[in-house]
Amino acid sequence: MDHTSLPRRSGPRPRTTDTNPHSQLDQHPPASVIEALCSRLFALPGVIEHPSAVSVPGARALRLLPEAVNGPREAFMISTEFAHVHPLPDGSLHVALPPEVAQEVIRQGWGEQHPVAKRGLIPANVCMVYAPRDENEIEIVTGLVTATLRFASGIQA
Repeated sequence: MDHTSLPRRSGPRPRTTDTNPHSQLDQHPPASVIEALCSRLFALPGVIEHPSAVSVPGARALRLLPEAVNGPREAFMISTEFAHVHPLPDGSLHVALPPEVAQEVIRQGWGEQHPVAKRGLIPANVCMVYAPRDENEIEIVTGLVTATLRFASGIQA
């Protein structure tokens, strides 16, 4: 996804916690939306699914195959985990976005900086991307995660 073409997210931002665990508190999508999102994300080339090493129980991590890791340290939250999807009813994601994409995600209302990143304890580009609410938003969130996969793989956009 070209971050310069990211549309503005409609409606107000969802409510979220400002501590760990960092969770989305409202605007939860139906389970079918998150199932469709996960089907697309875990089918991305080079992605392997694991339980998250840094999130709540039930969070599904997107990890890069070790031999494909060519991105900078800030492309990962821990080990080769570059994103994870929070379990229902939440459905939001934490993603180690490319820094320029992270800024645009926040500006256009698709997410927010992780509170631990705000305190400087993890890379500043780690953001919550709000749960998609429909098919169009699944496409946008998949594009953001694909950009992050490229960042973690060391592939220039």
